[in-house]
Amino acid sequence: MMFAAIFGVLPLCMWIYLIAARGMFWLARERDEVCPFDGPWPSVAAIVPARDEADVIARSISSLLAQDYPGRFDIILVDDQSDDGTASVARALDASGRLQVLNGAPRPPGWTGKLWAVKQGIEKAGATDYLWLTDADIAHTPDDLRNLAARARLDDLVLVSSMAKLNCETFAERLLIPAFVFFFAMLFPFAWVNRKTSRVAAAAGGCMLVSRAALEKAGGIDMIRHEIIDDCALARLMKKQGGIRLALTERSISLRPYERIEDIRRMVARSAYPQLDYSLLLLAGTLIGVGLLCVAAPIAAIFGSGLARITGVLAWLLLALAMRPMLRFYRLSPLWGFALPVTGALYALFTLDSAIQFWRGRGGMWKGRAQAMRA
Repeated sequence: MMFAAIFGVLPLCMWIYLIAARGMFWLARERDEVCPFDGPWPSVAAIVPARDEADVIARSISSLLAQDYPGRFDIILVDDQSDDGTASVARALDASGRLQVLNGAPRPPGWTGKLWAVKQGIEKAGATDYLWLTDADIAHTPDDLRNLAARARLDDLVLVSSMAKLNCETFAERLLIPAFVFFFAMLFPFAWVNRKTSRVAAAAGGCMLVSRAALEKAGGIDMIRHEIIDDCALARLMKKQGGIRLALTERSISLRPYERIEDIRRMVARSAYPQLDYSLLLLAGTLIGVGLLCVAAPIAAIFGSGLARITGVLAWLLLALAMRPMLRFYRLSPLWGFALPVTGALYALFTLDSAIQFWRGRGGMWKGRAQAMRA
């Protein structure tokens, strides 16, 4: 009976709750639909922090230069002391004078490298209505900025963010990437993020359009200068100033391939323990929770009997069904949903590794820098 309760009934109850009462996160309904707008169009400055991105910067900056935005639009790339010629590659792309490339100053104590670069870009932008914070490894369709700005104006939003579509070609990507977005949406249901009366706030750092006036009113980028998960920290800051919106998109596309499981491990390990606020208690709770949600059901279905096996099978079916909309978004077979127990176990290991790296003084490792720090 105890086996049935822990490995079958409890996971089944947890999945029923998540599917029915967690903002319908699993339906993946929040998308960046076309947003008609006649203007007047606000001024926008794109801020692109970059460190050792020579392999992708040409595609990223070219997509910004190709924007069909009707209003004033400037592009500022802040080269964060790259060693691979990132700045030179970027400068060679612009024949219109729209792009400015800054050589970033050394990072002061208490700042992450990305946010220090963003701060320098914001200062260079001067008076502008919106700041488009985008990563150097993200490419955008020509109508992306037009749609973001229209949404911000029509819905009176201080932050509009789109979760860039990640690469999903290799085995490692197919196994882990849709689940990464799925779990993110489970933590931060997009419908709740977009509801002004909800306290849930989140954003995706690859594409964030921010009201400069609202950001300044909130205290500026300095308020989150130490944050590893800077996008969600910015969302929390901005939601105190007004409405925000987060949606899935195919207008922003990641240029970063993850060919091996190890590549994804490094991505997750960089931020997983900071997401838990460096708390051992939250780490233990997360590992137990993932075990119950993802691993317990197939154990009961395969090795259990009676009630344990029945509830284990039902829970496994529910989690696979819950994954279907996200798998459809990534154009993958729904059968990948049945691999979620393996995926969840891997993410639990990545999270534990994130804590271990922090304890070793290598937390938040990115481009040779260990940046994880408590506030």
